[in-house]
Amino acid sequence: MGFEVELYEERRRKWRRSAFWKGFAIASAVIIVFLVIVAAVMGGRGNPTGPHIARFFLTDVIYDNPDRDALFAEMAENDDVKALVLRINSPGGTTAGSEALFDSLRKVAANKPVVAVLGEVAASGGYIAAISADHIIARGNTVTGSIGVIMEYPDVTALMERLGIEMQTIRSSDIKGGPSPFRPLTEEARAEELAMVEEANQWFRGLVSERRGLQGAALDAVATGGVFSGRQAVENGLIDAIGGEDEALAYLESLDAGLAEFNVETWELPVADASLLGALGMKLGINPLFNGLSGQSGPRLYSLKR
Repeated sequence: MGFEVELYEERRRKWRRSAFWKGFAIASAVIIVFLVIVAAVMGGRGNPTGPHIARFFLTDVIYDNPDRDALFAEMAENDDVKALVLRINSPGGTTAGSEALFDSLRKVAANKPVVAVLGEVAASGGYIAAISADHIIARGNTVTGSIGVIMEYPDVTALMERLGIEMQTIRSSDIKGGPSPFRPLTEEARAEELAMVEEANQWFRGLVSERRGLQGAALDAVATGGVFSGRQAVENGLIDAIGGEDEALAYLESLDAGLAEFNVETWELPVADASLLGALGMKLGINPLFNGLSGQSGPRLYSLKR
């Protein structure tokens, strides 16, 4: 009986050792797969080297982005970058973010040719980015234009009244802290906000006038806040031609035949979220709009196609 118990215990010890090493092997395999995925996701973030034509995809809603501005500053000073093809598919974004993007792209254009290729939509702030280029190409059915500025905010005062909720605020003046979703906007505050929207709109119109050579009635006709197809945009002077990247490269080669010998290489922003899930989300193309919106608070001026 004692011998059988000892044999049973020995078998249990062997099973435990075997189970431990099996578990260790499985855990090691999982860690290796994890590291391989991280390497695949995180790897390749360095921008191209050697003489080339740079390509950059500008997508989704435009916010202020120092990393993006730094990338264009590097591109502007990089002698390996012979030209830039800017692929735009964006409904616009904040007016300040679009302004920063425009300034960054103009620094690139000061040193090398830039051509914009518009995708499904390049409106409002997306169009601001487009007019930073020397030449603009779009599909015939691209949605573009939407030259104007908007400010929006929710008004939950009716709901608060129904629920019996009051928001108590102490402020130095009637226009301080407005607009707010918790109280109606006074006429004085509305006038202040409208003046700011109109001032930003005049800035936008000035950019269009300067970059596209439109003035007077021709500028008034396009700066209505409305949108245009690519074909209409060619007719009214907002863009230069219908086509895609092939036509963009042909334009660049018309400026300098030597550009034909260079490959087009894509530049990318660094992954903002260092976590595996964040990196995978960026790699899989999950729309970063939610991250952008989660970081926004308070009223903002938008150049955004609604």
